[in-house]
Amino acid sequence: MTTYRIAHRTTYTYDSDVTGSFGLIHLRPRDLSWQTCVAHEVGIEPEPADLFRHVDLYGNTECYFHVVQPHTRLVVTSTSVVDVEVNDLAADALDLPWEKALPRSRYDDPEAWQTTDFTFPSPYVDVPAAIQDYARPSFPAGRPIGEAAVELMHRIYADFTYKSGSTTLSTKVSDLLNKRSGVCQDYAHFMVAGLRSLGLAGRYVSGYLATRPAPGKPRQAEDAASHAWVGCWIPGAGWLYLDPTNDRIIDDSHTTLAWGRDYGDVPPVKGVIFTEAKKSKMEVSVDMAEV
Repeated sequence: MTTYRIAHRTTYTYDSDVTGSFGLIHLRPRDLSWQTCVAHEVGIEPEPADLFRHVDLYGNTECYFHVVQPHTRLVVTSTSVVDVEVNDLAADALDLPWEKALPRSRYDDPEAWQTTDFTFPSPYVDVPAAIQDYARPSFPAGRPIGEAAVELMHRIYADFTYKSGSTTLSTKVSDLLNKRSGVCQDYAHFMVAGLRSLGLAGRYVSGYLATRPAPGKPRQAEDAASHAWVGCWIPGAGWLYLDPTNDRIIDDSHTTLAWGRDYGDVPPVKGVIFTEAKKSKMEVSVDMAEV
């Protein structure tokens, strides 16, 4: 087991007063069979008039805040302590032929209906016909679901180039088929679309990835980063979590925050402001240190 202290700080600055700021955040790590959130605190500056938490339909903890004090700077901080282990799935479940992992065909499985929502297109994950053409070679008839999903991950990693700034939130999967570049969010959306194109359940996961310094080099504060990866439902075992940006199954260097159909369900911070400001700036820092 590895224990992390994670500090996530988002700072917004404006060139004129903001008279009202409504925010929704997904910054509390989930409690899972392989992960425990030992402690968690949220701080908002200026102090909000309202601040409360609730759990959404996917089991994520959401925190809502409302700042009414006029301000030109808003700071959202989250500090968490998390225990993380490697999430091992049963090998026999991964050997199931992929055709038998389609949620809509498993009427005898009480868990299948809960995963069906992850088989359809969603606002940030369109499923064009061409994405099935891309995914299909990894899923020949009878191939084990674990082996097929991992190969799809390998292919995406090999075919894509990580390039910050090459995409935006409005970039569609159909665009990624041509661009073949993007950031972790794009890799995850693309793989989720590939799974869904075949009728499989693909889930978008947000979280953090710990980075370790090169041999002989000291750890630098804020070396870590927000990250995104993919879950593929495995009947009888749960979800196989795959990180196509780094071409690996997730391990104890990944801390899970939240999951949903796509990024739009689980952004770390989003909101609405009331202001006459013409310019704004956002800065994000993440520090993830082993305790």
